[in-house]
Amino acid sequence: MFKIIKGKKKGSKQEAIEPPPGPNPSSDVTVNHASRSAILIDQQPIVRPPLTTISTSPPQPGVVEILPMLKDVPVADRHVLFLKKLQICSYIFDFTDTLKNTMEKEIKKQNLLELVELVQSGSSKMNEIMQGEMIKMISLNIFRCLPPQAHENTGTENLDPEEDDMFLDPSWPHLQVVYELLLRYVVSSDTDTKIAKRYLNHSFVLNLLDLFDTEDPREQRHPGISELLEILGSIINGFAVPMKEEHKLFLSRALIPLHKPKSVNLYHQQLSYCVTQFVEKDYKLADVVIKGLLKYWPVTNCGKEILFLGELEEVLDATQPVEFQRVMIPLFRRIGRCINSTHFQVAERALFLWNNERVVTLIAQNRHMILPIIFESLEKNIQGHWNQSINELTTNVRRMFIEMDPDLFEECQTRYMDKEAMVNEKVKQRELTWKKLESIAS
Repeated sequence: MFKIIKGKKKGSKQEAIEPPPGPNPSSDVTVNHASRSAILIDQQPIVRPPLTTISTSPPQPGVVEILPMLKDVPVADRHVLFLKKLQICSYIFDFTDTLKNTMEKEIKKQNLLELVELVQSGSSKMNEIMQGEMIKMISLNIFRCLPPQAHENTGTENLDPEEDDMFLDPSWPHLQVVYELLLRYVVSSDTDTKIAKRYLNHSFVLNLLDLFDTEDPREQRHPGISELLEILGSIINGFAVPMKEEHKLFLSRALIPLHKPKSVNLYHQQLSYCVTQFVEKDYKLADVVIKGLLKYWPVTNCGKEILFLGELEEVLDATQPVEFQRVMIPLFRRIGRCINSTHFQVAERALFLWNNERVVTLIAQNRHMILPIIFESLEKNIQGHWNQSINELTTNVRRMFIEMDPDLFEECQTRYMDKEAMVNEKVKQRELTWKKLESIAS
């Protein structure tokens, strides 16, 4: 979410901006989410402060004036000018109409960029009132009513985050700079932690968490799931064996359900590592993991399906024969459907499982159960898959089964041919029936 912008080196001397006397404003702002109910803590609703009284409505054309740069005015006048700039930056403009308030939008953006440079360079020290007003302005911009998510409107499954019809917030040209300003304020060595905590408080953090529901991928880079999973991977690696029951519950209730979200591709590498660590430490957990993968297996998202097949191979590498036998029937029904996928990368990734010696060993030990399940998928690929490389890979897998057990392969082939003959006979009978009906009707 935050894009680091390199700026000027910090000045050797800070210029204090003296404020006129005035009250200390509050910075609490409420986020309204169109599809979210009130948050409860200990069954009690959180009562959040009302919206700030600063006007955020777009001003009339010509009302927003072009202000001088802070560095170009005397130190004594900078406090008032700073607050005026914050007032301009507090206006929320309609970006759905690109021709509306174009000049005012540009003035606001330039003021925001100046504030970013001011905070980043540390050339002028902000007092508490100025910091409070700045956080209030930031809150007014980023804490906004989010549109309902696509699957909440239609009742359909979550969409692929890489699809072209994803939601992009039209106000991002301003939001991006506001987020940059917040980041610069938080990481600045000039920021007084005690003062910052008064404004970046519990309510502010709750509102920030509400923004995790944004559909805009440019804004949703900040959840940090991949970073947390990377840390968890190191922690899991240090777990003692036998594993505690709470650790197993963490796997089944926290890690495995993380395969369901549409944005799993953003953190799948770290998630797969954590899951594989559990299986390597306790091979009996392979049963839980594979069943979990099958439960959340994507049906229409080919990109996720390829990720799942890769993770499945890593899990099978650490799976023992007993656990494999518990899940092999539903597992190879799913693999059979993947082999027949019209998406050649899915079919290719499924057939690549036979390049893994450990997986081939498990298959060979249980070939009497596995080959009858996937035989039809292999034959259909050879007879009619549109991709030539898939035909070649399927032929190689077919040859491996012939070498494993020629008698079993011949038996499966006979069953398949008998089944196809019955299907063809039914088709012929159906055609004859329709012809009779047509002749009677005529």
